[in-house]
Amino acid sequence: MTFGRLERTPGPQPMSEINMTPLIDVMLVLVVIFIITAPLLVSAVKVDLPNTPGAMALSAPRFLSLTIDRSGKVYLDDRLLGLTELGAALRIAARLQPDTEVRLRADAAVAYGRVVEVMGLTHQAGLHRIGFVAERVPAGK
Repeated sequence: MTFGRLERTPGPQPMSEINMTPLIDVMLVLVVIFIITAPLLVSAVKVDLPNTPGAMALSAPRFLSLTIDRSGKVYLDDRLLGLTELGAALRIAARLQPDTEVRLRADAAVAYGRVVEVMGLTHQAGLHRIGFVAERVPAGK
């Protein structure tokens, strides 16, 4: 009598090999971490610095504010000056402190030639650090 097969089909066999992909991923992450942190550890030299009153930070650098209004008039620290007076004041400032910064604020309607003329006076006086002041444009515009 034959009712059917009595043989069993073999089920899935257990894996006898290790999956290397996760192991390699973890090792590569560790290598990247060591590559990034190794230079930080080598260059950190511990030094106990001595205390001295001469090591105080200097005061903030001095600056002059030059403003040119819409009509072309020049103001030095909110004082209206002519070009000859401005040149003399800039020369005095350069003698007193040669590394003085000049912060130039010019109206958008001022002619380019007037701005260059004022810049030329600052260079003739011996002040060569000129910064241009502008307003920030809002992010949405």
